[in-house]
Formats: sequence, structure tokens, C-alpha cells
Amino acid sequence: HIHNFAIVPTLDLDLQPGFTAITGETGAGKSILVDALGLLIGDRADAASVRSGAERAELSAEFSVENNKEAREWLEEFDLSSDACCLLRRTININGRSRAYINGSPVTLAQMQSVGQLLVEIHGQNEHLKLTRTAEQFRLLDGSGDYSSEITLLESAFTDWQRIAFELESLEKDVSVSASDLEFLNYQLAEFQQYDLSVDAIAALQTEHDRLAAGGSLLEALTRGIELLEPDSSVGLAGINSNLNTTLDHLQEFTGLDADIKNACDMLHEASINCIEAITALRTARDRVDLNPDRFEKVSKTLSQLHDLARKHQVRMEELEVVMQTLAARIDNASSSKQYRNRLEEELQDSLDNYRTAAKKLHVKRKQHAADLSKRVTTLMGELGMAGGTFELVVSLDPHAGPTRRGDDDVQIRISANPGLPPGPLNKIASGGELSRISLAIKVAASRGDESITQIFDEVDAGIGGETANAVGKLMKRLSADGQALCVTHLAQVAVCATHQLQVRKANLKESTLVDTRLLDETSRADEVARMLSGKISKQSRAHALELLKNGAMVS
Repeated sequence: HIHNFAIVPTLDLDLQPGFTAITGETGAGKSILVDALGLLIGDRADAASVRSGAERAELSAEFSVENNKEAREWLEEFDLSSDACCLLRRTININGRSRAYINGSPVTLAQMQSVGQLLVEIHGQNEHLKLTRTAEQFRLLDGSGDYSSEITLLESAFTDWQRIAFELESLEKDVSVSASDLEFLNYQLAEFQQYDLSVDAIAALQTEHDRLAAGGSLLEALTRGIELLEPDSSVGLAGINSNLNTTLDHLQEFTGLDADIKNACDMLHEASINCIEAITALRTARDRVDLNPDRFEKVSKTLSQLHDLARKHQVRMEELEVVMQTLAARIDNASSSKQYRNRLEEELQDSLDNYRTAAKKLHVKRKQHAADLSKRVTTLMGELGMAGGTFELVVSLDPHAGPTRRGDDDVQIRISANPGLPPGPLNKIASGGELSRISLAIKVAASRGDESITQIFDEVDAGIGGETANAVGKLMKRLSADGQALCVTHLAQVAVCATHQLQVRKANLKESTLVDTRLLDETSRADEVARMLSGKISKQSRAHALELLKNGAMVS
């Protein structure tokens, strides 16, 4: 669905499986459809995308992912799955800002690009430039090969090697301690170890200091409290407890006469018991009072030293034990790191050996597949008017290369578009038209016959004609046999090989330009092919068109 995009006010397309040719006059707006799909799979947008006079453009496309395992897994991973469909939607405002949605949920442009490349491949006239990238060459080779188990084995071996290498690197950073540093750390630890730094011990020391500091004042208060509570006959003091008991004796016989008297007597009795217990506690506390000035000085000195140690390490006194434990652990790690390092180095070598073994196995598979793929592409090049040309996918092994997730292989594409010429770099040997055909040959040769993504070809057949154009059409039909391919083309020979043909038309109105499409039936398709052949519809061009359509229908 396209709304207010470029010169399109509103357009809805229902694209069928198989090969669909998109045709129309030059400038009719065929590439607008490709541009719209490009934006739906993450291309950059700007304000120029919005139709003149509109506030925003809106694009959406629904893809079946029933047979696309990778796309389904991606959608599930990001909690965006919706049955067997993937609905991409994008809006572009007049200020150039855009928003992206997958199955109704807002997503980032990067997410739209990630899922887009699992749904659509757009092949333009410069498609061959992608093949100069190493990542694309490996994708071409491994994506069409039948050695997934060897790839999985290599990736697992690389992951093990990478994990151990990282652990060894981290060890070097974390426990790398010089002899002088180790000596200083041991000196610091000795400072801590001369004290009991547990939280309880520090709290007890602080309490003892406070009690010693109180000294005589505390002893006087305890003695006075005992005197007030306890009777002393020698000086004629009755004491609070004695007075409580005397009062209780006077009232006890009247408890049955008044409930309040009874309650009062109960409270006095309880108070008397509490007084006796209080006297005992105060005596015990008085016996513990230490007026030893030497002990007070020692405790004060220890606390002062602990305060200095805490200030030195910029922590609270209660956190000193944690600092000591950290120091001890670092010293222990530094002391034992040599053995640990030796063990990691042995494990790293073992994992590297496993990686090299897996890389060699994968190399053998890749080299075999590259040779087969090269033969198939070379054969197809002959069908596309480059008989005598050669295609070489060269796989070489570098056993001294640093481990990578791709293995130890180096991949290069070398071609010769004409007989008698030695193969050379892809982008220096062939013309633009030849490169487009070579790219198509590679795509067909690398196809596994179960394509689950939509292939879009945007005028990749430019600059060819005759039998070569027939061959291009046949190859595109073969490529889309079990999937879906769309091709924007000006060539009748390509269009007649399509399963369906979509015509794009442009209407120039007084104040605007509109683009429309229609799926052609047999009659209108013959007219369109006749126009493509001669620029106009005549009896002769229509007869030629019918003949081409008949031959195209027999292509398999």
C-alpha cells in the first residue's frame, strides 16, 4: 500500500508468487515501486519522498514468512511475531522525519533494516558492486553451500578460543602487579592485620572508650542510684524500694473493698520487683566500671589509629574489614596468577588447535563448493551471451591468520567476460551490462531452489537484447519458480517470460501527476508487449507479441 509517496496519491498492489514483470513507458514511475520497497526495508528517507501538498507519506507491505525460518526467528526474538505474516509500515513526515513499525509495533530503523534483509533483496544496475565486498562473497559462497555443520563447528571453536583469549587478557590487566607494587600491597595489608576490624569488634571498642571516658561520673551516678533505691539502716535511709513495700503493706488489707486499690497494689508489687532487679543491674554495672587510666589511653590510641587508617583509605571505619579483604584477594591473585596464566595459555593453545582443525575442514568444503559454483556460473554466462567467458570463485587458506568467525579462508571473485582473456578482478574486467548479467548468473547458480525472500530486479537487463534478453527472462523465471521475483524491465523478451505482468501508467492532470498500475490479462498483455516491441501497437507488433508470449509461457 502506497499513500502520498512521490507522485502516487494512493496505490494498492497484490503481488502474486512467481515471476512478475513490471513494465510501462519510460518515466511512468516503475522505479517508484522499488523505491517504496527500499524505504520499507530501511533505506534512508527525506522530505522529497512526500507527495507535493501532502503532510506525510505512508507505505506498508505484508510478507508471508511461513517458509522463511530466519525471519520468523528474528520476529520471535524481538517479540514481534504475528502468525505467519510480517507487516512492515513506515510513515514519512514533510519535515523528513520517519517512523517505522513491524506488525503494528514501533521499531528502530536498524531493526527494520535487519528484518528487511531477511525478506527482500533488491538488485539494481550496480548490484555487482556488492560482490566486491568480502562479507558478500562469503555470504554468496556459504549461503549456497551444503556444509552448515562445518560452519557451526567452526563458529563454536572460534567462540571457545575468543572466550579464553579474553579471559587471559583480563587476567593480565587485573592481576598484573610488579614486585615493588606487591611489596607495597603486603605492607598495607600488615597495617590492617594488626587490628580486629570486624564490625562488632569496632563497635565494642567504641563502647568501651565511651564507658572509660565517663569514668568517675558514671561510678557516682550508679552509686547514687543504688542508694536511692536500696534502704540503708546505717544512715537511716528508707530507700524507694522500702517505701514501696511499706505502702503496699498499708493498703493490702483493703484490696477487696475497691478495684482501684487492688490495681494500685498490683502496680506497687510489680514496681518493687523491678526495683530489686534494677538494684542488681546497677551493682553489676558498678562492678564493671574501670577507672584504669592506662586502659583508657590504650583504647583511645587504638581508636585514633583506626580513624587514621579509615581516612587514609577514604572509607568509614566500619568498612575497613572489606578493604583488608580486597587487598588480601588481590595479593593472593597476584601470587597465584602465574599458575592460572599457565593453565589458560595451555587451554588457549588447545582451543586454537581445535579452531584450526575446524577451519581446515570448512576450507575443504568451501573449495569443493566454490569449484562447482564457478562451473555453474560459467555455464550460465554462456547462455547470457558471454560464451567463452569464465567465472572463478577462488578460496585460499591462510593457516597463520588470526582466528575469525569466518575461518582462515580468503575469498576472491575473478572473471573473464571474453574468451582468451585471463580472469581478473570483478570490477575491472567487464562492462556494466556484462556485470549485471554476471550478477544474475551468480544469483541463479547460487539459488538453492527454495528461495524464501522476494527478489527485486530494477532494470538489470539494461543494455542487452536479442537472444541474451531471452536468456535473462528464462533465468529470472527459473529463479522465481518456488518463490517470488519482480523485475522492472523495458525488454519484451524478458516480460513475456513472466508469470504475471504489471503495467505502470502515468497520467498528467492539470494540477498534478498521478501513477496507477494494473495487472494485465491476456489481451492487454499482448498490447503492452506489442508497445514494448515497436513503440506502438500494430497488427504486426501484436502478432509478434502473441508469438513471444506463447514461447514465454513454455519456459520452465
